Amino acid sequence: MTVPSFLRSYAASFSFVGLTVATLFFALSLTPSLLPRNYPVQGVLSGLALAVGYGLGVLCVWVWHYLELPKPSGRIVRLGRWATIIAAIAVAGFFLWRMTVWQNSIRDLMEMPLLETAHPWRVGLIAGILAILLVAGGRLFANACRWAAKTLNRIVPRRISNVAAVLIIGALLLSFINGVIVRQALSIADDAFAELDGLVEYGVEQPGDPIASGSPGSLIAWDTIGRRGKDFIATGPSPEDLSAFSGKPAMRPLRVYVGLKSRETEHARAELALAELKRVGAFDRSVLIVASPTGTGWLDPSATDTLEYIHNGDTAIVTMAYSYLPSWITILVDPDRSRSQARALFDVVYPYWTSLPKESRPRLYLHGLSLGSLGSEAAADLIFMLKDLIHGAVWSGPPFPSRTWSAITRARNPDSPAWLPRFRDGSLIRFTARENALDLPNAEWGPVRAVYIQHASDPMIFFSPDLLFKRPDWLIGERGPDVSPYLQWVPIVSFLQIGFDLPMATSVPIGYGHNYAPAAYIDAWVEVTEPKAWTADDTDRLKAHFDR
Repeated sequence: MTVPSFLRSYAASFSFVGLTVATLFFALSLTPSLLPRNYPVQGVLSGLALAVGYGLGVLCVWVWHYLELPKPSGRIVRLGRWATIIAAIAVAGFFLWRMTVWQNSIRDLMEMPLLETAHPWRVGLIAGILAILLVAGGRLFANACRWAAKTLNRIVPRRISNVAAVLIIGALLLSFINGVIVRQALSIADDAFAELDGLVEYGVEQPGDPIASGSPGSLIAWDTIGRRGKDFIATGPSPEDLSAFSGKPAMRPLRVYVGLKSRETEHARAELALAELKRVGAFDRSVLIVASPTGTGWLDPSATDTLEYIHNGDTAIVTMAYSYLPSWITILVDPDRSRSQARALFDVVYPYWTSLPKESRPRLYLHGLSLGSLGSEAAADLIFMLKDLIHGAVWSGPPFPSRTWSAITRARNPDSPAWLPRFRDGSLIRFTARENALDLPNAEWGPVRAVYIQHASDPMIFFSPDLLFKRPDWLIGERGPDVSPYLQWVPIVSFLQIGFDLPMATSVPIGYGHNYAPAAYIDAWVEVTEPKAWTADDTDRLKAHFDR
């Protein structure tokens, strides 16, 4: 067979219904999601959508034939095919043409430079190549199923052999993907990020101050802390920085960080953290924060630095690492790591804190960003603490598996949107975003103050498996100020789009997506920690300071 005849034969082998559905999925994948996409990412997303659409179309045809329904034929069917082809090409062309407008609708809201073009032809080329490869893989799977079914048909009826073949080959494929491909990919990622964790940023050196973790006098060895921990300890505002802002003598903020290599077990690391807190005098400070980092072990300086400015250094922050993988990987592979670490640390610090005289111990708060938020909110059992309550929490970017956040959002007051809920009377928990939304009318705080900071454009929050088949609440009614007006929910396609947003959650400017701005943290910390003699002018001055 010559090459041209082979290509004609191969092209003729494609399902018309499958190609039609694939074209529709391709077009819909070009519509906006929560974050802007560059053309390589869009091409890969659209290629996956093409393949999924084709597979869905072929599945529908297979089910039709499997049920032995009559096959449509005749002149009307042929005319309908041509009309469908013309309509599909027109829709795909229109959507490719509109792609730049849709991408700019997000970039404009996020104060990003607008695109002259979204490179539709490059997107189409990448998508086409990837889809062909994925469909070829799908055909290989189908052929394997046919071979298995033919073999099984010798001993069992045809329909049973067909179903059994799909189950057997599918199980073998999943076993191969999970046991070989995914495991190998995770192993490579683990090795790469472990190597990265051992690096030290330029200018970061072991502190000489005895009250610093990792110093020669510390209980925590500098070499065991990890890259993110070293950054956290060696950076941050100095007493001179704080005094320059406040106009008053400032204390040196205390930062305690226990690395993955500091001790073998979670409990041992938590005990080490408590011992270090005692050593540096953390329980003599006014504010103590038990923080949970992101998957890489990172604590956002926008959160920690602002707190230390607000309290003029009279603070102590303690945390310990549980991973060095990015949060979006850890959350898909093992989200319980953050919960386990946060509970271990809190279960050691809290009992000691309760043993201290109430009039002289620090006020105790929880904090976490992203995966750290998921762990932190699970650390404190309010029923357990009823006899001796902590003072509050600031959580930002709570990821979609967060149980407490999910329950609160579902139970929100019906007149509030899912992207900025109001929970009951606002006395225990409040939500805020890029713009301060904490000053609720006719609401008074109770003894515990908890604040969630979240952006309507954060895919780490609003991704959900339910997107496959259900319109999300955050797209019902009023939508968030940083969400494109063109974003519409489409079954399956929206799941793919928001899923592709996850790895890019921090690729947008600060104040959008999964990047939380100092201004939002300033509003939250002021509301939650109630700094003495602090005024609205101080808040404005501090925001201006961090803007600079």
